[in-house]
Amino acid sequence: MYVSRDETGALRKVSREASPECREWLPGDDPELDRFLGRETAADPLLASDLELVRVLEDLIQVLMDKGVISFTDLPDAARDKLLTRKSLRRRLNSVNLLDDEEDDVI
Repeated sequence: MYVSRDETGALRKVSREASPECREWLPGDDPELDRFLGRETAADPLLASDLELVRVLEDLIQVLMDKGVISFTDLPDAARDKLLTRKSLRRRLNSVNLLDDEEDDVI
């Protein structure tokens, strides 16, 4: 990616091709470029921690529901939708991983 910077050195513009305005080249996985484009990376320690905490919170919510402390319907609609989406994604990923494991055993 080719970039231009403002007077402070911060990225101002990004282009796939070099131009009179964007002459400096940065690799596509450059952390400064990721931040400018709003892309989060797993290499970011805070993001990695956030992802781990999300799973902890999901597990905590499930424990509270299992113990009858809260009900699924007590949660806001948006929270219920997100939990259901993640549960569905995990179920699909787990079924794919199970199939992959079985295929490995055959080989």
